[in-house]
Amino acid sequence: MDMIWYKTLNKPALTPPDYVFTPAWLFLYVLIVLSLIVFKNANSVQNKTAGYVYFTIQIVLNFLWTPVFFALHNIVLSFTIICFLTVFVVLNIIEFYKVSKISAALLVPYVVWICFAAYLNYGFMMLNSVR
Repeated sequence: MDMIWYKTLNKPALTPPDYVFTPAWLFLYVLIVLSLIVFKNANSVQNKTAGYVYFTIQIVLNFLWTPVFFALHNIVLSFTIICFLTVFVVLNIIEFYKVSKISAALLVPYVVWICFAAYLNYGFMMLNSVR
């Protein structure tokens, strides 16, 4: 990650200190994996295909965001990605809920963090529009 570039950006209000991000994401990735495990192991007559599709799409979008923001320095494209990510995490929660309420609940902190990250991304976009 290009932290030198990041440190030069004007930051929106409520931007946490850098040391918050690693433990937050570690915690969220544990919840995401647990959610998938609970979903996979749930005994349900409900078709799980849509849940797996939405899960895969949101994980791909999640992993795309970091290089787009930090390597490409493309704040606008990263904001677009995080908007789609938010939609697909919500769709993922809805589909997981149909099979397992626990698997859906495990994704709630993730969607809250993604919404917060979208706010931050939007703030970076507005405050650094010429970069």
